[in-house]
Amino acid sequence: MGSIFSIYLLAFVVIIIFFKLIKIVPEQQSFVIEQFGKYNKSLGAGLHLVIPFVQKVAYKHTLKEEVIDVEPQVCITNDNVQVTVDGILYIKVTDPVKASYGIENYRFATAQIAKTTMRSEIGKLELDRTFSERDEVNDNIVKAVDEASDPWGIKVTRYEIKDIYPTETIEKAMEQQMRAEREKRAEILSSEGEKESRINISKGQREEAINISKGERQRMINTSEGKSQSIEIISDATAEGLKEIAAALQLPKGRTAMSVRLAEQYVERFGEILKGSDISVLPSEIANLRGLLDSVVPALTSTHKGDSV
Repeated sequence: MGSIFSIYLLAFVVIIIFFKLIKIVPEQQSFVIEQFGKYNKSLGAGLHLVIPFVQKVAYKHTLKEEVIDVEPQVCITNDNVQVTVDGILYIKVTDPVKASYGIENYRFATAQIAKTTMRSEIGKLELDRTFSERDEVNDNIVKAVDEASDPWGIKVTRYEIKDIYPTETIEKAMEQQMRAEREKRAEILSSEGEKESRINISKGQREEAINISKGERQRMINTSEGKSQSIEIISDATAEGLKEIAAALQLPKGRTAMSVRLAEQYVERFGEILKGSDISVLPSEIANLRGLLDSVVPALTSTHKGDSV
């Protein structure tokens, strides 16, 4: 009975020792093995044998990229404005041995360096630039923290500023400034619109005046051309009439006919004058009327005789 119990006990101890002997390291992890309190080796992913009671797993590190939430920090900008900055740090273990023996707590250490570097970088900038130059601040923090953490086997991949919170007084001042800026832009846009409207109206009036002047010019040209053609036609007709009159005067008895016509018109106009006036004033030339008639009557008589013959 005692021997059976001893066998079971021995088997149990062997099983325990076997499980103590085997170490399975997950993917993207590294175990640091110490032998009698001294660093012995680092185990990568896979199945490994570790001597119980002689060797032990002192540190376990993940080789994945880790995210560390950096606590919000109160910073003073270059123009003496107090702001609270909150950020996130991304790190990765590249050397498990250095991460184990180079520093006590590399996560806490890198977060502290990120805080101090962030305060330093924010202090170099004015308040307005802290919002517009976040990328530059992030790059400077990454460079500084990565350089400081290199002896610890840590690689800082990036740093991101999540939020920047100014004080309540600064927020009100910034809101007033933004409101004033928006009102200024609105006034500028309104004035620009009014300016464009006036320019368009003036251009339209200018085009209208040009079109009216062109139309008036064309009308005057057409009128002048019409008058010119009318004068030309009248002058041609007058010239033609004068030519016919001159030709008629060259004919026999042409001068007599002209004298008779002039006498008839004279008598006709003189009668119209006498009818239209209450007082008759005879011109001195009336005495010549008889002489005119004396010269015309024989001409008429001879003309009638000639016609009767």
